[in-house]
Amino acid sequence: MANATRFIPDPVCRGIVAIALILMLAGCDTNDASDRLLRDYQRTLAERLDLSPPDHAEPRNIGAFPRLRERRVPIPDTREGLLDIFALRECHITTLVAQRNSTLGLVAPASQRWQYELKLWQRLTACLSSGVADRLAADDLARLEQLTATKRRQLPQASWNGLFGSEEWAQSFSRVSSPLPPDDLTPPSEQLTALEYLNALSRAPLESSPRPVDLEALERHLQALNDRPYTAQLLRTLLLAEQRLTEANTLLDQALDTPGYCPPEGFSADPRQAPEARRLANWLTALDDAAEAWLTRLLPLFDSLEAPPEAVQAYRQAWLSRRNSQAPFPSFHQALQAHLERREALASRCPEA
Repeated sequence: MANATRFIPDPVCRGIVAIALILMLAGCDTNDASDRLLRDYQRTLAERLDLSPPDHAEPRNIGAFPRLRERRVPIPDTREGLLDIFALRECHITTLVAQRNSTLGLVAPASQRWQYELKLWQRLTACLSSGVADRLAADDLARLEQLTATKRRQLPQASWNGLFGSEEWAQSFSRVSSPLPPDDLTPPSEQLTALEYLNALSRAPLESSPRPVDLEALERHLQALNDRPYTAQLLRTLLLAEQRLTEANTLLDQALDTPGYCPPEGFSADPRQAPEARRLANWLTALDDAAEAWLTRLLPLFDSLEAPPEAVQAYRQAWLSRRNSQAPFPSFHQALQAHLERREALASRCPEA
């Protein structure tokens, strides 16, 4: 079998290689579509200004998401004796606690441990406000009240660990990602729904009258985030746009720095009015809208703890911030604003007499 390839004629081998290259290029073509749009704009702008196209540099990659141990917060163990838990059997928590303390429960995924904490809190809260509490001995009632208060107090940390400790959540920030295609910038609707659900779940412990939570939906929403690393793709697209706009700005600077240079007839300050820039202008608007919509729903989850882990805070500041000038979204805005200002400055050159 190892020597079978020697009997394949050379033309056939070359044909197979050609097909493989075409397939590879087709995959790259999909991933590079947004970059091609930006480069096309640079080329047509250079032609319009009678200049050479700018040199292209690879955009920087996004930073690595913090490691698991850097994302989690410590939660003290809650220890109760078997007899003490058995005394609260009418609260329907004994089986739940036993499952959590089993061999499988101790190695359960973060999302399942999150479900456990939420179920336990819901059952304790329901029990405390039911007739069961009236039938408990004084010591058992005090234990129920203390256990409920403890679990309520720990639930924000447990929710944080359930989300930030999950592989599905971490996958959304994967560095192994490509920029978004031009026709697919909008955040996936199922992922927006997932963020809304997760935000509601994270706020539940802070509400004075918590509403019942659909715990069965948790795995489904986490899986929706896992299906596609949209956050990483969006950040890569913002970095790509910033890089190519900055390169395009060098063209405009060359024209502006040339004494006596006048722009070609019909050169417009507004990209939407310019044939060479109209498609790109629509793409930039769509990208800005997508980033605004996504970060608006994403960032509250990073702010759900008063004191998140330092590594997560640093990642949020460096890559997701809407105010840090070095983060992708503000950097994109700065490059775009600089580009618009240069177009306006060039368009105002040599006004007609």
